[in-house]
Amino acid sequence: MVGGGRGGQDTDQHGRSVAPLDQSTAQPRIDVGIVVAPGLARDVTAGIAENLLEDLRAHYDGMDWRSELTVDRLVVPPVPTTELLAAARRKLLAADWDLAVVVTDLPLRVAGRTVQRHSNPTHGIAVVSLPALGPLHLRQRLRRAVLELVGELVGHGVGGRNLLRELSTEVANRPGLAFVPAVLLSHVRLLLGMVRANRPWRFAARLYGALVAALAVSVYGVVTSDIWRLSSALSWWRLTVTSLAALAVTVVAIIAVHGLWERAPDSRVRDQVVLFNFATTASVAIGIVSLYVALFALILGGAELVVTPHVLAGAIGHDASLADYATLAWFVASLATIGGALGAALESNEAIREAAYSSISEKELPSP
Repeated sequence: MVGGGRGGQDTDQHGRSVAPLDQSTAQPRIDVGIVVAPGLARDVTAGIAENLLEDLRAHYDGMDWRSELTVDRLVVPPVPTTELLAAARRKLLAADWDLAVVVTDLPLRVAGRTVQRHSNPTHGIAVVSLPALGPLHLRQRLRRAVLELVGELVGHGVGGRNLLRELSTEVANRPGLAFVPAVLLSHVRLLLGMVRANRPWRFAARLYGALVAALAVSVYGVVTSDIWRLSSALSWWRLTVTSLAALAVTVVAIIAVHGLWERAPDSRVRDQVVLFNFATTASVAIGIVSLYVALFALILGGAELVVTPHVLAGAIGHDASLADYATLAWFVASLATIGGALGAALESNEAIREAAYSSISEKELPSP
């Protein structure tokens, strides 16, 4: 095995497998880190970096692939899968990799299900549980699983990640706030791909505490005459400000309370962290907006079902129309969204991260 750092002389000191760099080509360069837990069978993991490099070059010959093997526990068990992914993300940033695959001896549980492997395209992280692959043909199964996981991460913008790394040299020296819009404007397509990979429209549906709190506030608002009168007295611009404030408070609260905002360990990965943080914010925001729209529809239907026009008119002082029902649903949905934020604050960090960062590849263990 040979190896070397980025842009430096090839060396064998760090276990990095590389091919001679052809300066005449302009192939995107992608570094893949493979983190293997100590204590795994050496006959299974031996040569995994070289095998992956060979497979990647055979399947994706338009890229300059590099692989590096590291033996690291990352976390002290027992830990949830989200903590293992977070530790892998920190390792990726510290090593300046584009992607990382973790081979662990720990069981993987995602959303209450035991899985063989799990990938997170937004972070560029994948993890596979070696014991879950079974007792037979383990080396071949591991090789195939690692290749498939990297291939799935490639399908969600590795080319964009490498372009990000190359273009970042043009903006890295820009001072202050100029760096952020430069990165975002240059990589809008990548940002959209990262957000889509999170499937943010499913975010709220996975947060049971937030849903229960939001529905409780919704029911209270629908049956409370004081809220009917208050909503009827509000102008459209006040309702708009109220709804925008509710959405903003909810998004900020979820990100802040559960530590979803990431800091760059050094300037080399600042561009990646900027995109990741904006993808996280956009994913949470889209999820909360989806919750808001669903609440509006439910509240509107519920209000029309249980609150008769005669009763509503007696409370607001004029004949009730569809606009009055819509105004009531608008206002109550804003209150319910804030209630959902309080419920989300009570969720565990593991539940929030599982909801926010959807997996593109989760292969469940077969039933016994």
